[in-house]
Amino acid sequence: MAPVIFAAQKCDNVSTQILHTGQHLELAAEMFRHFKLEPDFDLAVMQPNQSLFQLTSRITEGIGEIVSRNEYDMIFVQGDTTSAFLGALSGFYQKVPVAHVEAGLRTQNRYSPFPEEINRRLVTPLASLHFAPTERARQMLLNEGTPDQNIHVTGNTVIDALHWSINRKLSAPKEFSDIFATSERLILVTTHRRENFGDPHRQVFSALLELVDKFSNLRILFPIHPNPKVRDEAARLLNNHPRIHLTAPLSYQVFIMAMQRSFLIMSDSGGVQEEAPSLDKPVLVLRESTERPEGLETGALKLVGTDKAKIIACASELLCDQACYDRMAKATNPYGDGRAGERIIAAATAFLD
Repeated sequence: MAPVIFAAQKCDNVSTQILHTGQHLELAAEMFRHFKLEPDFDLAVMQPNQSLFQLTSRITEGIGEIVSRNEYDMIFVQGDTTSAFLGALSGFYQKVPVAHVEAGLRTQNRYSPFPEEINRRLVTPLASLHFAPTERARQMLLNEGTPDQNIHVTGNTVIDALHWSINRKLSAPKEFSDIFATSERLILVTTHRRENFGDPHRQVFSALLELVDKFSNLRILFPIHPNPKVRDEAARLLNNHPRIHLTAPLSYQVFIMAMQRSFLIMSDSGGVQEEAPSLDKPVLVLRESTERPEGLETGALKLVGTDKAKIIACASELLCDQACYDRMAKATNPYGDGRAGERIIAAATAFLD
């Protein structure tokens, strides 16, 4: 959302306030520092081992209190999180127009990703403006009956944020200098989706172990999501291999450097599927489906799911077949040109006028 805020700050007649739910405090604090932003509200909703029911209740109550005691002309929500859905719901309750950034993404499987697929579907009927990153996303919204005049194809703001960050001078912390300087090929891994908890993650981790044993010139950098269901299982299975580096979550700046340095990326993250093609890095998507099929069509992404054999086969092909690697690395990025934030604010201000 930072590119949207930056674009709004350039408008004389627009003021913004940032609401932070208080989830993943350290990760969020680093992002605020990186983009030189400060939240106006922090709901501090995180509790140990809370359920989706408890999280939903705390976010709803916190957002509701803020929007009911302030007057807003528009509420922006981004993506497919539970807080995005509840932000849109709060706008509807207060009869405030809602703008949905990154609208129209669909997998057509309500449980994958979970609960994100349903979250973004629920935002759509609540929103007044829909900022679709691609033409395919626009068509998805039209197919569901969203009025064409309320949809704007803008590209994705994640690409704006990536361009903004690359244009700054990035420097790696000392603890990563050896990893980034190595002549060995580096695979960057991230995985955190709820549907991958348990055996799917064990399949992925087992595949990583077999790959580093199969290729002696291979290293793996795996920043582990703070969720204990990911962290504990990864540490148990992977912590003792000398060429697998388990770390705390990387700062956004260091993560960009890790993507730049990597040979290929394995991830179940949605954002990575959009960022990596901008850096000419192939992505093996650790999911059974993706709401970003444009990257599959251009060849920048490949779905491998969490099946151990398929992960090993696809990674080995990229490691051994230069032509195959080049096809993915040189594929077109369909997700934007770095100007989505400007287009979004232009459309929002025109709507309010």
